[in-house]
Amino acid sequence: MKLSVAVILSAAGVAQAWVTPGAARSSTALNAGVYYSTSTGNTETIAGYIAEAAGCGDAEEIGDASDDAITGADYLIVGAPTWHTDAEEQRSGTTWDEWLYETLPNLDLDGKKVAIFGCGDQESYADYYCDAAGELYDQFKAKGATIYGMTSTDGYNHAGSKAEVDGKFVGLMCDEDNQYDESEPRAQAWIEQLKGEGFF
Repeated sequence: MKLSVAVILSAAGVAQAWVTPGAARSSTALNAGVYYSTSTGNTETIAGYIAEAAGCGDAEEIGDASDDAITGADYLIVGAPTWHTDAEEQRSGTTWDEWLYETLPNLDLDGKKVAIFGCGDQESYADYYCDAAGELYDQFKAKGATIYGMTSTDGYNHAGSKAEVDGKFVGLMCDEDNQYDESEPRAQAWIEQLKGEGFF
């Protein structure tokens, strides 16, 4: 945590304040959140790359997030792994499965900026790559959120995914099992893309 120091100087009856550089930024900083849930730790790793690249603090497990934190955020970056492949709902096998259907319906997210990331295994589950990210997309969009950060499917080796809409992924997709060396650079490039889209 950075501390700001203010020194009051008095000269000829005029008070002046000197504030350390960067102090004013804290009052105008965006209230942001990177939220995830994980089965094996891979999605948490990706969430960490994203949070670091975005400079928005630590990523948080969605099960630990308060409703006020979600609704009060200027933007949300949310991510999930895929566990229940090809399922129509509750595809992550994590806290998201309950949160999306029990908590999200009671929140006002109309117009909220949301970006989505997913984690999957495109070699072992080529037909269902990052399906849970598609579920996040469907549920947040249904609540009136505005989705940012669609990405190309180029560079991936999968046959199908419920996270594809109109030939693009609904956000950043990562494969810590087969392309772990590409995850951090992809996260950094995605954050730059989101900046260019006016997400931040």
